[in-house]
Amino acid sequence: MPFRRKKISIIGAGQVGATCALMAASRDMGDVVLLDRDAGTAKGKALDILQAGAVQLFDGTVRGTIDYADTAGSDVVVVTAGSPRRPGLTRDDLLAINAGVVASCCREIKRSSPEAVVIIVTNPLDAMTFIASRELGFPRQRVLGMAGVLDSARFRSFVAEELQVSVRDVQALVLGGHGGSMVPMPRHCFVGGVPLTQLLAPERIQALVERARLGGDEIVGLLATGSAYYAPAASIVQMAEAVLRNQRRILPCAALLEGEYGVSGLFVGVPCLLGGGGLEKVCEFELDATERAAFEHSVARVRALVDDLSRLGL
Repeated sequence: MPFRRKKISIIGAGQVGATCALMAASRDMGDVVLLDRDAGTAKGKALDILQAGAVQLFDGTVRGTIDYADTAGSDVVVVTAGSPRRPGLTRDDLLAINAGVVASCCREIKRSSPEAVVIIVTNPLDAMTFIASRELGFPRQRVLGMAGVLDSARFRSFVAEELQVSVRDVQALVLGGHGGSMVPMPRHCFVGGVPLTQLLAPERIQALVERARLGGDEIVGLLATGSAYYAPAASIVQMAEAVLRNQRRILPCAALLEGEYGVSGLFVGVPCLLGGGGLEKVCEFELDATERAAFEHSVARVRALVDDLSRLGL
């Protein structure tokens, strides 16, 4: 049987999508297709990335397009299309704006790449992943939301900065919905194998937790004209690579829960085992009373977003 390169398609050639395409190409994860409704944007950025390969020494094709036919047979499809966050605009405000965009994208994905693993990035993340799952009709293993990897990365970065250590030695976990109700887990944060709770005073840990919760807002406020894209793109690529290379990584992702953690029918951020087929297992562990209360509050916020979809007829 002839060798077939993997294929990753990215829907939306904005800052997040284009950066994701560059990172995926530079890691030689497969042939990359960058799709956008604006042909010039998609083709121009794809050509620029392709030429970067001659300097950074990566191969493979990078193609820009407006036609979903060019994405056919993708192994992984990433959806970043939609309106980005702006100052004064919360993730929840984006609900009605982006619901139609994601639904339209997923109808096209279902036709062009019916066997793909789909990773949703568009905000509000948990609700958009719910819509994607409904439109795609794929098994839950093949529909995921990117949130926990990014949120955990922010928490890890702040811990490393506080302790003046390499971020490589910081392990952290964030559960729940993507946004202000997310649940950073200090009890499960380790620095070089040492519990964070033994390295910092409770008030300093709480300050880092709060900064992680507002990590996206902090960047939106500083940029003034958009939202984060480097760290989100890196987080997408980590998830996609786990699937494309069957790495069997345990990563926090928004997954459709079917009784795990006492939740059913919602996409919520939890530790997931990712491999060649997408979600292979939701990894459950025991939460203490404080963690459980925070997690349930976050789940309630996700449920409210999904209820809003019904209320708005979306």
